[in-house]
Amino acid sequence: MPGRVVVVGSVNVDLVVSGERLPAPGETVTGGTFSRHGGGKGANQAVAAARLGVETILVGAVGDDDLGRAARAVLSSDAVDTRFVETAPTATGVALILVGAGGENLISVAPGANATVRPEAVALAFRELGLTAADVVLVSNEIPGEAVVAALSFARSAAARTILNPAPASGIGREALGTASIVTPNRGELVALAAALGLEPADHDPATVARALLEAARLADAVVVTLGPAGALLVDRSGEARAPAPTVHATDATGAGDAFNGCLAASLATGLGLRDALRRAVVAGAIATTRTGARDGMPTAAALDDAIAAMGTA
Repeated sequence: MPGRVVVVGSVNVDLVVSGERLPAPGETVTGGTFSRHGGGKGANQAVAAARLGVETILVGAVGDDDLGRAARAVLSSDAVDTRFVETAPTATGVALILVGAGGENLISVAPGANATVRPEAVALAFRELGLTAADVVLVSNEIPGEAVVAALSFARSAAARTILNPAPASGIGREALGTASIVTPNRGELVALAAALGLEPADHDPATVARALLEAARLADAVVVTLGPAGALLVDRSGEARAPAPTVHATDATGAGDAFNGCLAASLATGLGLRDALRRAVVAGAIATTRTGARDGMPTAAALDDAIAAMGTA
C-alpha cells in the first residue's frame, strides 16, 4: 500500500515584487509588479506532494486573521489535509520576496504563527495519524528547532522515513541531522551545516562536503544536495549519483526547492527507490521555476510525467 506524506513546517503568505533586477543594499528599484501567493516552506511542500496525487497532511499553524483563513482555504483546495494546522492568537507568517528578471530572489520572513508550533502538537498529530513505515515525514526549518527535532524523533520511532530540508540552515545541530534519514540542503546550506558541525573537508566540492556531513551526522540514508540548473547530487552509503535537470526558461526560483522536496517525499511514499525519486524531484523543481510564485508552477503528476517523457526523447 502507498504511504502518506506528512509535512511539518511553516505556512506563510508571500508578497512578491518582480522587477528587472534586485536592489543593492540601500537602493530603491522601481518599475516592478506586485502579486500575492500562498507560501511557507511547509505549505509549499505539502502542495507539491498533494498535486502528485499522494495523500498529504500538514502540521503547522496560521494566525487568527484573514490571511490565516485564506491560507487554510487555499491549502484545502489543493487537497492538503489541514486538520493539524492550528490557529494561533497571533499574525499569520508573511514573506516579502523580491524577484529579478533571471529568477533570482531575495526573501525576508516574519514568522508569526509559525513560531508557535509546539512539539506537543506534533506528537498529538502523529499519534492520531498512526504513522507507519510506509509514510514519509518531511520537515523544514521555518518552525522552532524543538518542533523540528520532535517531528523527526517521533517519526523515526514509528519507523517512518524522515526528510529534513535544512532551510534555513541556521540553528540546525547534530541532534536534528542525526535523526533524519535524508537531508536535502542546497549548496549554501550544505556549507553552513558543515561549518556548524566543525567540519573541515579537504575541498569544497559538494560531494566531498556531503560525504563529510553524512559521516559526521551518522545519517541512516543520504545527503541530497540541490544544485539549481545543474540538478542534484545524492551521496549515500553506496556511493554517489547525479540527476540532471531539464533546460527550462526560469522566471522565478522561489518555489523550486519546495517542489523538489515535496516531489521527493511523494515519490518515496509511492514506493520508488531514492535514486528514481531523485530524478523525478529534479524535474519537478525545474518546472516550478517557470512561473511566478512559489506554488503556481508546481506540477501535477500528469505534467511531471510529460516533462520526464520529453527529456527521454530530447
